[in-house]
Amino acid sequence: MLSPQSVFRDETRLDINYVPPRLLHREKEIRLLAEFFSFLLQTPGKMAQRVLLTGDVGTGKTALAQKFGGNITVEARQRGVNLHYVHVNCRQYRGSLFLILHQVVSVFHPNFPKRGFSAEELLHILLQVLDEQNAYVILTLDEFESLIEREGSEAVYKLTRLQEARMDKPQRTSLICILKNLKTVESLDPSTRSTLQSNVIRLERYTQEQLADIINDRVQLAFKPLTVPEDTVNLIAELAHSEGGNARFAIELLWRAGKYADAEDLGAVIPECVRKAVSSIYAVARKSDLAALNLHEKLFMLAIARFFKESDRAYASLAEVEKTYAIVCEEFNVQPYTHTQLWKYLQTLSVLGIVKKSVSTVGQRGRSTLISLPGIPASELEKELTALLEKGEL
Repeated sequence: MLSPQSVFRDETRLDINYVPPRLLHREKEIRLLAEFFSFLLQTPGKMAQRVLLTGDVGTGKTALAQKFGGNITVEARQRGVNLHYVHVNCRQYRGSLFLILHQVVSVFHPNFPKRGFSAEELLHILLQVLDEQNAYVILTLDEFESLIEREGSEAVYKLTRLQEARMDKPQRTSLICILKNLKTVESLDPSTRSTLQSNVIRLERYTQEQLADIINDRVQLAFKPLTVPEDTVNLIAELAHSEGGNARFAIELLWRAGKYADAEDLGAVIPECVRKAVSSIYAVARKSDLAALNLHEKLFMLAIARFFKESDRAYASLAEVEKTYAIVCEEFNVQPYTHTQLWKYLQTLSVLGIVKKSVSTVGQRGRSTLISLPGIPASELEKELTALLEKGEL
């Protein structure tokens, strides 16, 4: 519960999953999505749609899709159309088509069994359920890269060509695929790629002025009047703009600064609170990513942290980290995984931005994979991972 002296009125309005009543500076994109999917309101079942939503981190891709999904389902209900919007984060489900589809089917059948079906069978079950309920679904696949990287063209092909075997029946499923960069799609085979790239909405980075507008909007929603001065808003906007126009970073920084203001009982979020917050926000932003890792990914990351904690070097070879990983596994009494599996983990951790990987040039250390930590103190990383592992994660 917030204290009477707190600067916050409702800090849930700063949660990463909160979608505000107004989505500032994305009005054009909302209208474009509405145009792409207008057939669902006018002639449902006559066609299906596929849209790629792309842009850098913090450009509002997820919020845009969710805001649109909320809008169109309300309008569909008013028109008597049984339309569902289902938003699935592919990374949360390990990029597994089976797990993603099970989650979608579970929206309609909450107790649907997790075993006994293949991904392809789940696709047919989903269509059968939609037919039985005379329902339509817009399925949004967030962090679409994870599905492509794990399962490749075949899984995407199945999703995009879902209707081809049932041309005499209503088309029930449409897709919105959210990804940071269209280059990921280039790895798909040409026939699969062609089904995706017809409708692309690119979200540009926010300008500093746009970020100030977004911050001010959240200030009105989340804070008590006159507790966040204009200088504070401008400082946060400047910092977020330097992070690539990242609105997510701005909102996280605003919340963190408010917490510093409350901790010191200041009654206002002064710029000094922002300066204190910015030094800690990077570690905070990583904690959820670390908690989502599986056991051996955590052990592998712990090995990386320990290597750099005990070394003055900026880079480690994968081979060197593997040796530390074997020691870590022995400490936690688990069997270490193979080089091939660790390479896959490194790919995942690199995509998440927790580590960076590169290939050393010939003549320095040979053609070996090099690992570095992009700004996370090794000692803090070790502490966080040890705490997660000791919570009973084994």
